[in-house]
Amino acid sequence: MSTTGERPVDALEREALCDLLAEVGPDVPTLCEGWTALDLAAHLVLREHFSRWGERRMAGEKAKGLPALIERLRAGAPALPWRVPGLRTLLNGTEFLIHHEDVRRANGLAPRTGRPDLDALAWRTARLTGWQAARKIRPHGLELRVPGGPARRFGAGGAVLTGQPVELLLYLSGRRGIAQVDLAGDPGAVAALRDS
Repeated sequence: MSTTGERPVDALEREALCDLLAEVGPDVPTLCEGWTALDLAAHLVLREHFSRWGERRMAGEKAKGLPALIERLRAGAPALPWRVPGLRTLLNGTEFLIHHEDVRRANGLAPRTGRPDLDALAWRTARLTGWQAARKIRPHGLELRVPGGPARRFGAGGAVLTGQPVELLLYLSGRRGIAQVDLAGDPGAVAALRDS
């Protein structure tokens, strides 16, 4: 689940996102409202190196420029907690996967296919975020389904969200406008999920 070849999925996604940021440049949009690629890169650096930050620190990181931020991201995260096996995959792998798609999708790039490591990570994380979403729509239930694959139910009846694991994760992490999913089921549960 965590590796392609010998490299952990979070390391692969870190590298791929850095490559994409270098390719698209600092000024392209992302799916993070109001953020450019430069904003996103600064966020990723700050997230790994500082427990708290405000606008001033964000501006300071952005002033260093995208190439410097990419270089810092490529250098890797501090040892704790970011390099602890298991945690690194779940925390950084998920973060880089979602933000990689934030840049890709905002700039017209198609969903990636043929990456079982990303699908496994996304399904693991979607099960956790699905549980959180289901709590918000109680008394309705929520079911996550992968076509021809696994399903996970939280409560009885309710909304049924169907899609590939990465698409489910994107929907559950607030990227609803671009997530390629089908939402069906009880109308009240569907409305509650859309509004949550």
